[in-house]
Amino acid sequence: MRMRTIGLMVATGLVTGLLALAGGAAAQERPRAPRWEPAGDTIVAVEGDADLGFTIHHYDGTVLSPPTLSETTAECGEYDTEVARTACQVEAETWFRDLADVQAAIAWARYDAGRPRPGR
Repeated sequence: MRMRTIGLMVATGLVTGLLALAGGAAAQERPRAPRWEPAGDTIVAVEGDADLGFTIHHYDGTVLSPPTLSETTAECGEYDTEVARTACQVEAETWFRDLADVQAAIAWARYDAGRPRPGR
């Protein structure tokens, strides 16, 4: 009786092992979903500051370097009316403030991505 029980356990183990191998092979043969990629114009890095100028790097490799704050302020001074000059300056200051915010957000995202998560 004892020999029969051991034989049954060995047979069960072999069948279970073969099924696991077949399931593993099937799992490996399934095509994987394509890796997600962001849009090409996604900002991946912002370097610099308003005074020295920003450089904006996009996912597709393109780089944008808008004029510095002093260059923009000088260009705004060429508008005819005070309202137009003020509007230009506010727009430029908002642009540079937002670039600094994007720079901080990217830095935080990179920091946060490297942090360990519970359950991983």
